[in-house]
Amino acid sequence: EANDTPAFIAPNFALGAVLMMLTAQTVAKYMPEVEIIELHHDKKLDAPSGTAELTAKMISEVRKPHKQGHPEEVERLEHVRGAEVDGIRIHSVRLPGYVAHQEVIFGGLGQTLTIRHDSTGRDSFMPGVVLACKKVRGLKGLTVGLDKLL
Repeated sequence: EANDTPAFIAPNFALGAVLMMLTAQTVAKYMPEVEIIELHHDKKLDAPSGTAELTAKMISEVRKPHKQGHPEEVERLEHVRGAEVDGIRIHSVRLPGYVAHQEVIFGGLGQTLTIRHDSTGRDSFMPGVVLACKKVRGLKGLTVGLDKLL
């Protein structure tokens, strides 16, 4: 970074996933109660996904910090309510048959809103890879997130 050498990292190259993350960030300004469920193939080694983590961080940038759920809630099994990233619960599923999927579920008085993205094939990542290849030379230093290139 010191010499502004272009470097780029993207947790997800699917354009639809990036648009889901940006939409979730906008919704969180008005509906701050939110949880994330990410579902991937059973060969994925990490959990939660980088997409889920970045989504939680993007949401936390625009909502006031608060504890979600009942103030006296007790987890009878450790982490049964999911892991927390910046106060947002993330639930990870690993099963055969999935590629990469994420739901961002918002709850409000008498309503819920679910934003979901599904990558049903790895080819869904190619348009984002092509976009990054075209734009990386014009970057200065480290850039994280395909949303910065849209």
